[in-house]
Amino acid sequence: MDIPEKLLKYKFYILSAITLCSSVFFIIYLAPPVLDIIKYFWPLLVSTALFLVAVFIFGRISPPPPSAPDEKAVEGLLDYVAGQPEQLHAAAVQEPEEDSFRAH
Repeated sequence: MDIPEKLLKYKFYILSAITLCSSVFFIIYLAPPVLDIIKYFWPLLVSTALFLVAVFIFGRISPPPPSAPDEKAVEGLLDYVAGQPEQLHAAAVQEPEEDSFRAH
């Protein structure tokens, strides 16, 4: 009587293991063979492999990225695109003066 009590304690784990094993078995049984899938998709697999090889080769032979000088150029470009708050404030202050001058 000790064994059935222990089996009832692990009932959920046993049922989930049986369900998993039977699912895997039916998927393998009903699925087409792996070689058929490879035969069907071999052009795609070969082209993908060649592309990855080309990316790896270009990554190895490309010159290393320049360091400090370009970082400052990028920061300058970002400052130009984003605009400085001081410049925006100065432009807002200058516009009404020009408009009032033209109105007279």
